[in-house]
Amino acid sequence: MKCKKIKAPKGELKKICEELGMRGKMELGPIIDVVNDVLDDIKRNGDAAVFKYTRKFDKADITSENVRVTDQEIAEAISSLDPNLVEVIKKAAANILAFHERQVETGFKMDVGKGAEIGMRVRPISVAGIYVPGGTAPLPSTVLMNVIPARAAGVPRIVLCTPPRADGSIAPVILAAASIAGATEIYKVGGSQAIGAMAYGTESIPRVDKICGPGNIYVNTAKRLVYGQVDIDMFAGPSEILIIADDSAVPEFVAADFLSQAEHDVLASAILLTTSEKLAEAVYEAVDRRSEKSLRKEILSKSLPTYCAILVVDDMEAALAFSDELAPEHLELCVSEPDNYIDRINNAGAIFVGNYTPEPLGDYFAGPNHTLPTSGTARFFSPLNTGDFFKKISVLRYNEESLKECYKDVAAFADAEGLECHASAVRVRFEK
Repeated sequence: MKCKKIKAPKGELKKICEELGMRGKMELGPIIDVVNDVLDDIKRNGDAAVFKYTRKFDKADITSENVRVTDQEIAEAISSLDPNLVEVIKKAAANILAFHERQVETGFKMDVGKGAEIGMRVRPISVAGIYVPGGTAPLPSTVLMNVIPARAAGVPRIVLCTPPRADGSIAPVILAAASIAGATEIYKVGGSQAIGAMAYGTESIPRVDKICGPGNIYVNTAKRLVYGQVDIDMFAGPSEILIIADDSAVPEFVAADFLSQAEHDVLASAILLTTSEKLAEAVYEAVDRRSEKSLRKEILSKSLPTYCAILVVDDMEAALAFSDELAPEHLELCVSEPDNYIDRINNAGAIFVGNYTPEPLGDYFAGPNHTLPTSGTARFFSPLNTGDFFKKISVLRYNEESLKECYKDVAAFADAEGLECHASAVRVRFEK
């Protein structure tokens, strides 16, 4: 299956970037209407609405008696798995926890003179909500990457929702990962109804402070609509990878990494920027050959010709400029001297350095979070991290001497804004 192969002079790069960035910009109006109805129903009717939509969309008979996964179900799930897989999940979890524990913030205090003190206290949120989609395959990596940062932050209650199968069960690997990661409770609810349940709370499912985790267009729309009622992680779009390579790159490696993202879904984007026409030709041939043998050939037949491209650029300067304009979710540097370029990259969700740092290493095992900003939002969003599960509280402590030192300045500010009562609140302490 063919992707685009383009000789891309500097003058054309911005236009190409804009065209590739249009993927997924679909009209959300009808979806918003559907999701709003679901959310309103849940707000009014709680469990009854959640279970109604679960029967409708997941074909599962879930009630208040069986909606929460039991300890016995978790134990049976773990015992049913290959012990080697359980060990792999534990190793990955340990790597992810070690990385995210380094992100823990402790706050600070500042002495500003005459007994005055200001500072910041850092507190974890009380309840984190994690959504893990069902879809065509269970995603234990999603469980680890969303639950573990909350655990590292010290969140005392971590609620996980995931769609049940038709028989009311959850994939064993999801339950194993949730237990290993540290989820405190798991509910058999998926789709926009799970987002509504966590945002508003029902008789069986607690209201959370923040909802994290990927999902389909209905889940993502629901997260947008409840933002403000709760916090959310980010506005996620289709997956993407940008690979910058020179003639030191290995064509088969690059092609395999290229396809690792293109296989996600029909809107996924994979782009190779290279200064080498020889490499471009070799990768083009390898992508075609490998995609024909892929188990996800049907998806690749749509994503490759539409949102994937191999671009031959004039020089590395052009490649770096394109990268910062695109602000990719995943950026691979398959070049001979990558350290010459890392500090010049300003916009990317994650950077994978060298020929032996493939993107799936970050998806599953290395430790940094794989929940990354997409669709150009790496210009202002960061990967999911421990700090996403903290809230920060400012603390101010002045005494009579330190307030007397500055009260006239504070009052002058208030007067300038026409807020007489503000000014009086400081003057009353020192003026008759």
